[in-house]
Amino acid sequence: MAYLSDIEIAQACEMKPIQQIAEVAGVDEEYLELYGKYKAKIDYRILKEKPGKDGKLILVTAINPTAAGEGKTTTTIGLADGLKAIGKNVIVALREPSLGPVFGVKGGAAGGGHAQVVPMEDINLHFTGDFHAIGAANNLLAAMLDNHIHQGNSLNIDTRKIVWRRAVDMNDRQLRNIVDGLGGRSNGFPREDGFDITVASEIMAVLCLASDIPDLKARLARVVVAYDRSGKPVTAHDLKAEGAMTALLKDALKPNLVQTLEGTPAFIHGGPFANIAHGCNSVMATKIAMRLGDYAVTEAGFGADLGAEKFLDIKCRLAGLRPSAVVIVATVRALKLHGGAAKDTLSTENLEALEKGLPNLLQHISNIKNVYKLPCVVAINAFVTDTKAELELVENKCRELGINVALSEVWEKGSEGGKALAEEVVRLCEEPNDFSFSYDTEDTIENKLNAIATKIYHADGVDYTPAAKRQAKELTELGYGNLPICVAKTQYSFSDNASLLGAPKNFRITVRNIKISAGAGFLVALTGDIMTMPGLPKVPAAEKIDVDENGRISGLF
Repeated sequence: MAYLSDIEIAQACEMKPIQQIAEVAGVDEEYLELYGKYKAKIDYRILKEKPGKDGKLILVTAINPTAAGEGKTTTTIGLADGLKAIGKNVIVALREPSLGPVFGVKGGAAGGGHAQVVPMEDINLHFTGDFHAIGAANNLLAAMLDNHIHQGNSLNIDTRKIVWRRAVDMNDRQLRNIVDGLGGRSNGFPREDGFDITVASEIMAVLCLASDIPDLKARLARVVVAYDRSGKPVTAHDLKAEGAMTALLKDALKPNLVQTLEGTPAFIHGGPFANIAHGCNSVMATKIAMRLGDYAVTEAGFGADLGAEKFLDIKCRLAGLRPSAVVIVATVRALKLHGGAAKDTLSTENLEALEKGLPNLLQHISNIKNVYKLPCVVAINAFVTDTKAELELVENKCRELGINVALSEVWEKGSEGGKALAEEVVRLCEEPNDFSFSYDTEDTIENKLNAIATKIYHADGVDYTPAAKRQAKELTELGYGNLPICVAKTQYSFSDNASLLGAPKNFRITVRNIKISAGAGFLVALTGDIMTMPGLPKVPAAEKIDVDENGRISGLF
């Protein structure tokens, strides 16, 4: 049977004018700023001016990703459509896609099949310009920093201790490490520099965690860009940069409203990576979705060891959010890969590989249920090659842990394929939960990292490079020791080694660098060989993307 591509399905959709979607969401016209016919921004004043009881918050997460795909975003969108189909008032809140993955390996991030948000081309490309504004604010700060040094360096900045990098929303390995300021005195001070991808920038995290313009400005002011010769942090406020940066970001702070293929309101706003940043859409979008909907469905990036951990330990903690239920997405195909099956054999029944791969899912379940003490359900994203015996094996293993399994067929059937999952989520939302964090922020940096490593990754402990040991001591002395920790780690494994699949044992996590994101309000611990600027693959997705004489895009997925 031939299936239409994601972009063909999206382009065949008859979208409703965004004013109609806003009406469904309960957004009055005074809070609506139109970006064409099918996109709008929502004024954040709505949170303060529209009273009401907040709805239930549902987090969608997943097993560790594999080349077989898991369909977390597709399931998130399909769940929201399923909730709408059973008569619930629901809004979905997602991250904006980065151009890096769109043109690289992963492709777009607007869902798939019959569970998508539209207009998918706009969402996957420039959308409403939020990422450009974030990159501009990031690079304005970099320019003001280097200009300050060029103009006399009255802050006595140690040019060997500049920690602020430039940003571009593209996978460009050539820019990871550069030397700039060449060409003589009039062209700046020569130094080593580099670029991060925009979704790894602290400005992205700041925007996604800010609650209003004053909070945004205050967070930007706290951003540490360098250290002076006495070791004291130099901030954006010291450079008098936060006002201009806020001016660049004032519209980007407003959440974007679009729709699913079935007309469910969708907020898409912010997009920090989960392997190198905190991996959640904006607090603003999530809170507005909760204020307007009885159910707010959101997702966190990559597997639950990264995205869900950061959503729960960072976003929920800093924003005062309390989830009602968690959905863990898995596929039989991906679990077989975790169990050692070859990629070209995944369409064949293989109960032995599935059983070997299941501990990856079961460990994520245990973390959500026993560490965070939240009710959860497993959503099996269905493929036609899944056999009855394979599905029963997954269901039986999950039920041994007291967890139900719902088959999700939203890719093929849209909301109809998400009703069973929606019913289970509604049931879970009424269960009492004793939500707790995996660590206490008042503990030491080392103890917090050890808690994440041992409780969530199930490692034996944490090792530190000499540089990371020194950084932990210095950051504690500077008063940053009581902040949450954002671990930068490979998404493919519970460990910091991408090749250790399943649920590895007898390993340790190596922290090689710890840095402050004072504006975001957390510390970043880099592990393994994780990097903040990805590169394009040998055959990038960009090679397949084209546009015809009428402006119709093809090859985007």
